[in-house]
Amino acid sequence: MLFLATWASTAAWAVNDLPGGPGVRQLNLQPGASKIAVEQGWLHWFMLIICTVIFVAVFGVMFYSIWKHRKSVGHKSASFHESVNVEIAWTVIPFIIVILMALPATKAVVAQKDTSNADLTIKATGYQWKWGYDYIKGQGEGIAFISTLDNEHRVMSNNGAKGVDIDNYLLKVDNPLVVPVNQKVRIITTANDVIHAFAVPSLGVKQDAIPGFVRDTWFRAESVGDYYGQCQELCGKEHAYMPIHVKVLSAVDYSAWVDGEQKKMAAMQDDPSKVWNLADLTQRGEKVYAANCAACHQSTGKGAGSIKALDGAAVVLNSDHSKQIMVLLKGQANGAMPAWKQLSDTELAAVITYTKNNWSNKTGQLVQPAEVRAAR
Repeated sequence: MLFLATWASTAAWAVNDLPGGPGVRQLNLQPGASKIAVEQGWLHWFMLIICTVIFVAVFGVMFYSIWKHRKSVGHKSASFHESVNVEIAWTVIPFIIVILMALPATKAVVAQKDTSNADLTIKATGYQWKWGYDYIKGQGEGIAFISTLDNEHRVMSNNGAKGVDIDNYLLKVDNPLVVPVNQKVRIITTANDVIHAFAVPSLGVKQDAIPGFVRDTWFRAESVGDYYGQCQELCGKEHAYMPIHVKVLSAVDYSAWVDGEQKKMAAMQDDPSKVWNLADLTQRGEKVYAANCAACHQSTGKGAGSIKALDGAAVVLNSDHSKQIMVLLKGQANGAMPAWKQLSDTELAAVITYTKNNWSNKTGQLVQPAEVRAAR
């Protein structure tokens, strides 16, 4: 009965292996999609086998000696001084073993750190709790966007994830990082608030993102597909909701994506001097809030735990807009409320206007992009 009850309780979690991501009951490393990742997998097994052989040999000799020469069968302890041969053996043999382990490991580490001659350079900025991507050099230069956990997955998690059987649970994002296949992609990492870590196991990359510092890593995906990772530094209460999705496209498809993104950016380019009406700005702000603010302040504006509510908040209801604008530009509470200066003047004005006119906050107040630009 106990077995049947256990089986029934886990039947709802009938998920499958996620290509480019974790597998069900995974014991080994994820299959490598880059030369570096494949080499890391080989090194993992190479080191494991050497360590296992050493373990078996050392403990085998030790236990054999203890058993074979035990006092109960008549053996007496020997009395001897140092043996030159033994001293040489246990010095030379470990030295050879260490060299055998160090040579391939050093080769792999040096290769991992060689970020020169990249075809594409992208800056990955860690925020609490999302990733910002800026295409700095190469095809797609100038493209920039924020990548956030898909809101439907967050709602599932908030509801206890009961009955969820989605293969990419908590790994789906609204804007994946898109790169071309068979091109060297340099990733420059930094952070806006606390230490994060950019990591995609299938591509063999993991690099800390540290505020005030710039570090880099690289990968070259050898096949098209989707590859998943997560922040691998404990960065706060939303740490589990900071996934990374790398979409690798063919050269033709990547060019088409770049063209589409550039057209989209041109169409969305806002004139900060434009004067908006309340309805249009509130509608724009609703989208900005859902993508960036709802994770903490909730779609109801009620907040949760230490996260302050926006519904009925004095700073939101105040007719002096300057304080709320500065909170979004600079953050507060030692980073608990992060700065959102990466958003445009229009996006900040829109989301502030939305909070002032949603839920019970029917203030009728309107914040124009020009006010945000002046404060910035």
